[in-house]
Amino acid sequence: MCLPLLLLPANRLIISATLLLVLVSPMVFAQAPQSAEAPQPAEGIMKSLISAIRANSLPDFVAPGDEAFQAGMTKEMLSSINQSLASRLVQGYATMFLTKLNQQGFEVYVWKLEFKDGNDDVLVFMALKDGKVAGFWLR
Repeated sequence: MCLPLLLLPANRLIISATLLLVLVSPMVFAQAPQSAEAPQPAEGIMKSLISAIRANSLPDFVAPGDEAFQAGMTKEMLSSINQSLASRLVQGYATMFLTKLNQQGFEVYVWKLEFKDGNDDVLVFMALKDGKVAGFWLR
């Protein structure tokens, strides 16, 4: 006579161990979450750039940048960004730090820019080198 698989103590142990591994392994092998906040200097610079976009202020926008960033940004470029985002920024927004990347000698910080109007979010990428902005992209 053959007993059902679950009645045998050895089989119950194997099945229990397998279920435990299936449930616990994702938690054990998951990566530790990154810090929920960007370092304060980077966060402050990003917020000042967003404020400069809202105010359409080229001097304020390029102030934290390196020489190449300052030389590469024009009033027309900033005005174009201002036209597409200023009204949404005025309605309100929230930023959420996502991650920091090390790329080709730059620290690249990434935020999610979520607008109170409920329309499309924007990703903000800011590249820093030696504490100066070397690049700023909105996608």
